Amino acid sequence: MNYTNIGILLMVVSLVVSTLCYPLVLKFAKEHGILDKPGNRKLQRRPVPVMGGVVVYIGILVSGLILNSLMYSSILTYGLIGMTVMMLIGVWDDVKDLSVGLRFMIETALVTVFVLVTETYIDDFHGLWGVYKLHTYIGIPFSVFAGLTIINAVNLIDGMDGYLSGYGMLACICFGLALWSAGSLEIGCLAIIVVGALLPFFLHNVFGIQSKMFIGDGGTLMLGMLITVLVFFMMSSKHHGIVLMEKGVGVAAFVMAVLCIPVFDTARVFLLRILRGGSPFRPDRNHLHHLFIDMGFSHFCAALFILMINIMVVLIWMVSWRLGASIDVQMYIVLGLGFSLTFGFYNLMRKQQYGGPIDEKGCPQGTRLWHTMVKLGGYTNIEGGRFWQMMRYLMDGPLSGSHSFEKKY
Repeated sequence: MNYTNIGILLMVVSLVVSTLCYPLVLKFAKEHGILDKPGNRKLQRRPVPVMGGVVVYIGILVSGLILNSLMYSSILTYGLIGMTVMMLIGVWDDVKDLSVGLRFMIETALVTVFVLVTETYIDDFHGLWGVYKLHTYIGIPFSVFAGLTIINAVNLIDGMDGYLSGYGMLACICFGLALWSAGSLEIGCLAIIVVGALLPFFLHNVFGIQSKMFIGDGGTLMLGMLITVLVFFMMSSKHHGIVLMEKGVGVAAFVMAVLCIPVFDTARVFLLRILRGGSPFRPDRNHLHHLFIDMGFSHFCAALFILMINIMVVLIWMVSWRLGASIDVQMYIVLGLGFSLTFGFYNLMRKQQYGGPIDEKGCPQGTRLWHTMVKLGGYTNIEGGRFWQMMRYLMDGPLSGSHSFEKKY
């Protein structure tokens, strides 16, 4: 049995299934009014269907069930169950608007049950700071906290076209390749399946107008749960993180490099909200992607720029590993990059925005650096190009099921 061919085939299956079910889910969302409407914090100017996560879920589920029939794994089984519950909770939140407290309690219970049932969690630091196996009473609560952090970090980057789905594909490619190289074929296949299921949504989300959907809380919570499963599997002493460690890989540093921008940006935003006396879950416009939008970047290019920053962190970590840096040094490099590229860069640019000369009304006009970035952002508005128009035509074609919606709105 050629596992590489199986992985590629199942990724294609998830891609095809997601592509075929996209217009059906789009039509259902429009007919039932499951829409995200414009508001003070929203970047869109028109109602947008918000069931993209269901499309991604169906693609993952179909290929995941086939994979589990070929290479059975209890981790895979409970991972699919966990993503199903998260997707249902998220869709419920999209439709009925659950309270933050209730949703957080459900997330905590689900991650805890997954850890206890599968006994797969962060119980090994693989030598980072001299720490190897963690005691159960430390590993389980730490893992639940880490899982909740990942899930909510993924949920909170869902702020502009292409960012969440692009990051989801990036993370799953990185984790999938690492797991595959370590011999964890079934979980590596799961990661690649997610990439195939996300791609059709990504294209419609970025290029579509009539066919655009948002992924919704159903999609963000589901994707956060899947990434949590991948992280737990890599950091568990019972699986193949040890294989990577034997190659000199700082497993924890690699995981943090992949999670870097969403986790550090969420930590910065939560800290800022708490320091201002508010709830860490109260929405605002202080995320990194809001900064790029304020600098005039298009949604797609802002998302692309942030993803390139995250890719740069992973590449710098890889160079440090290849050069023989210790696992501790690898982690220090990743932490330093994460802090400087989120806390440092965001605070620097906001100071530039509110600095510079004062106009006659007493308002700061921004520094030269701020205006340079705004000028750069203006160059990213490429939606009128031929390629963009061609992609929009393909996404908004007759199979999108979007024309009746356009007439209504």
